[in-house]
Amino acid sequence: MRLAGAVHTSRGARMERRAVANRSAGRWRGRGSGAAAGAPPVTSGDSSWAWRALFEPAGRMSRFLNVLRSWLVMVSVIAAGNTLQSFRDHGFLSEKLYTASPGLVNGLQARTFGVWTLLSSVIRCLCAIDIRNRTLYHITLFTFFLALAHFLSEVFIYHTAALTIGVMAPLMVASFSILGMLIGLQYLEVEALSQNKKKN
Repeated sequence: MRLAGAVHTSRGARMERRAVANRSAGRWRGRGSGAAAGAPPVTSGDSSWAWRALFEPAGRMSRFLNVLRSWLVMVSVIAAGNTLQSFRDHGFLSEKLYTASPGLVNGLQARTFGVWTLLSSVIRCLCAIDIRNRTLYHITLFTFFLALAHFLSEVFIYHTAALTIGVMAPLMVASFSILGMLIGLQYLEVEALSQNKKKN
């Protein structure tokens, strides 16, 4: 009886050891598909970091374009105010802008300046509304280049204006607008490339 009991005990011990070995082998096989294969386990924190890294550039692009749209609206409103002043009293131009040759400023020239300013105001406002319209975007950018070239030529070539605050203000607005729109143009190109990749 004692011999049979010993044999039974040894068999039970061997079966238990086999079960433990099988469980250990199963755990290692499960790890081999992930961590043992060289891939670190993905935690919830890693997943959220990946999503943030994926969408942060798009967020920055959207924020910058919104700031640029607000800037264009503000510049458009200021230009509309200058239009009203040009039509109301042409002395506004001789006192604020063309101070070096005020005698050349008359009502006709002031109204022409006002029409040009109104056209620029409308174009910039429309660009702020539909900033992803590439044709409208380039036309708006050209209006700032044209304004910059006009005031610089009047100061340094034709000598009808001096570097007063009235002239420095539109020069600074045109320069900052050109810089901002050139940066925005790069954002729009990146956005267009990403959309083409998604389509393909």
